Amino acid sequence: MVIFKKDQFAFGLIIGLIMPVISFWGYYYWKFSLFPFKEFLYALQTNKQLITGLTIPCLLMNIIIFTLYINGQRDKTAKGIFTITLIYAITSLLFKFFA
Repeated sequence: MVIFKKDQFAFGLIIGLIMPVISFWGYYYWKFSLFPFKEFLYALQTNKQLITGLTIPCLLMNIIIFTLYINGQRDKTAKGIFTITLIYAITSLLFKFFA
């Protein structure tokens, strides 16, 4: 696939931002599709354990893509994905413990 041939840091940042969003929506439709989206967001705000349950599949998606790019020797793109993954993880932890 052509998408796996690119080796640019900015491209990695974009992929790193998009993949967790796709995973977030997938998690919502898989686990909470019976509830309106507003109720799902409210449940995330009030139940901090859901944040962990949601963060894991989102970050797992980035880890899988990161591994594909590392194995393909596309290090710049992998660095971008890794950077965003760290930002997501730290933000999730801060939100869980301090919000």
